[in-house]
Amino acid sequence: MFKPIIHVLAIAGTLLLVANYVPGIVVAGFYTALIAAIIWGLMGLTVRPILLILTLPINLITFGLFSFVLNALLFWFLSSFIQGFAVAGFVPALIGSFFLSLVAWALHRVL
Repeated sequence: MFKPIIHVLAIAGTLLLVANYVPGIVVAGFYTALIAAIIWGLMGLTVRPILLILTLPINLITFGLFSFVLNALLFWFLSSFIQGFAVAGFVPALIGSFFLSLVAWALHRVL
């Protein structure tokens, strides 16, 4: 029952940490990080599986490494419509999405 709440709070905390340590990522505050974490989760449930299916051939050719690029593009896209959340380019988006994916994977393993 509390797993989704813990997951969203952990992603929001990770967004705040990533914004402090990765130049090019700006998060205005905890509320903005919370909204971004909720929308990141919704995008992961809806948009990402469709895009993974559409990019399956290139993902197979690159042995799954294109999924990192796809996550970075989604992270960058997320910053385009959330006020107070900004990503300056592709490299900060790649680093940020990598750490978000790492935390999500660890939470999935623990919970």
